[in-house]
Amino acid sequence: MLRTQKPSVFQVGQIWDDGDIVIVSGWGLGLCVAACACHRHPSTGSLAIAEDQAQGLLGLVSHRDGGCDCCEPWTADELSAVVRDLEMVTHLEAQEPLAG
Repeated sequence: MLRTQKPSVFQVGQIWDDGDIVIVSGWGLGLCVAACACHRHPSTGSLAIAEDQAQGLLGLVSHRDGGCDCCEPWTADELSAVVRDLEMVTHLEAQEPLAG
């Protein structure tokens, strides 16, 4: 399995796939581990989400000529796995009581 850098996820959203297009909604993305400047708007410094509904990709807009080479967008399958894993973890019961 090949692992690549992805933008960080700070808000988990939803995914709808009707067979023709994939809609990812409500997701919040931050910088990848490299935190390079290619994703920051040159004048405002802000980040923007890039969504490709036809391919089911969610990533960050790159302001570098030729695109980004520090990370790649999330696929709908990967985001679905995040949602699935989060649901599994939320339903786990703690073996020991929480401190505090």
